[in-house]
Amino acid sequence: LGSTECILLAVMAYDRYVAICNPLRYPIIMNKVLYIHLAAWSWTIGYMTSLVQTAMAMVLPFCGNNVIDHLTCEILALLKLVCSDISMNVLIMTVASVVLLVIPLLLIFVSYIFILSSILRINSAEGRKKAFSTCSAHLTVVILFYGSALYMYMKPKSNNTKVSDEIIGLSYGVITPMLNPIIYSLRNKEVKEAVKKVLKRHLHLTKI
Repeated sequence: LGSTECILLAVMAYDRYVAICNPLRYPIIMNKVLYIHLAAWSWTIGYMTSLVQTAMAMVLPFCGNNVIDHLTCEILALLKLVCSDISMNVLIMTVASVVLLVIPLLLIFVSYIFILSSILRINSAEGRKKAFSTCSAHLTVVILFYGSALYMYMKPKSNNTKVSDEIIGLSYGVITPMLNPIIYSLRNKEVKEAVKKVLKRHLHLTKI
């Protein structure tokens, strides 16, 4: 799921690039067929990555402590229990981290360079505000998700601590996905109005 989200975030950055930089051609470029292909490939690549890493971990010998010292069955925590050479697993994981973390992040970065360039060329302040609003939710999720995921998988081994690993794992594994619907839906005008009504009603009842 984490691998799939990395790719989907890059796909969403491309979607915003087309919407802002080529608005008239958007319905032609981002058609239903392309959406289906992009979503299908994102899920397929994520599934295959986890399948390879799981299959490689399952054939390894585990001895001694069989309790995973982590909040979830995280691959990094699982490999700590192995009592044989895991250099091949580490190599595959490093390659996967570069392909699924670094490359999509670079694509997102490049997309936003073009997006920012287009936004700065918009004459009206209202137009610039609307364009920034289109990207704000996506950028928030990218920062939250990639910040924690990059720290988890690309940090030096010497920085490994149980508490930091659990906090970071909780961040990109639970907190970010939980915040996704809130972050994206709050861009919707109707949702904003509904939230305001609920808060006003709650404050009114509190005062009573």
